[in-house]
Amino acid sequence: MEKQSIRVLKELLAAGELDDQKVCELKSDTRKGVQQLVKAYEREKQTELQLENKFHEMGLYERKARAAGKRYIAGIDEAGRGPLAGPLVAAAVILPENFKLLGLNDSKQLTESSRTVFCEMIKEQAVSYGISIISNEEIDKINVHEAAKQAMVEAVSQLEPAPDHLLIDAMELEGYLYSSESLVKGDSKSISIAAASVLAKVTRDEKMRELHKQYPMYDFASNMGYGTKHHMKALQEHGSTPFHRRSFAPVKDLNG
Repeated sequence: MEKQSIRVLKELLAAGELDDQKVCELKSDTRKGVQQLVKAYEREKQTELQLENKFHEMGLYERKARAAGKRYIAGIDEAGRGPLAGPLVAAAVILPENFKLLGLNDSKQLTESSRTVFCEMIKEQAVSYGISIISNEEIDKINVHEAAKQAMVEAVSQLEPAPDHLLIDAMELEGYLYSSESLVKGDSKSISIAAASVLAKVTRDEKMRELHKQYPMYDFASNMGYGTKHHMKALQEHGSTPFHRRSFAPVKDLNG
């Protein structure tokens, strides 16, 4: 291969215009900068391979359902069971069979920027999705477990077309005529549940940032309503807001 400048080689690699054979040939180039480019390229390819493998693994339950004749497979997850304040949000999503989004995982494992980008991509590509929001008042009335179930059922009811199989993160939903599977840590095992977890968390985080504008002293934009040290201190100093869950022990104790 005719020697090219390191800058040009870097641009060609970034543009994907050098195949594996040409990169292999570059290994004989003794320039330090070229060797650094080759190593960076190989690391990137290894990372991409790992993401491909992970995505394939997370499609197992969807492939099994399709092999059994299912067509509209809905992943379901929720966000916000544990916080002391704010709503609980559930999402349900049906993805197309050819859906591909490398790096998709349990929303808690993703950066905020990745979640935001992924959320829009999922919404754009989904066959259908539904999002349900249960207020803190309702959580206090029926308890958080029932609130999670209610939110999931409402999210599923928004799907059009209706699903014929449900993949649910660690929850049993009764009363459906079609099949369902409950998967512990499903958001790291199923691409459909992972997609639902992203929709639910991004939606809930947006709600908490809105509440932060009203009650900045609680730092909801950072803690998302969870009982951090700062949040607990603010509760002691300022009391609870109308958006705190009064049935949760720290808030309940504070309010007598």
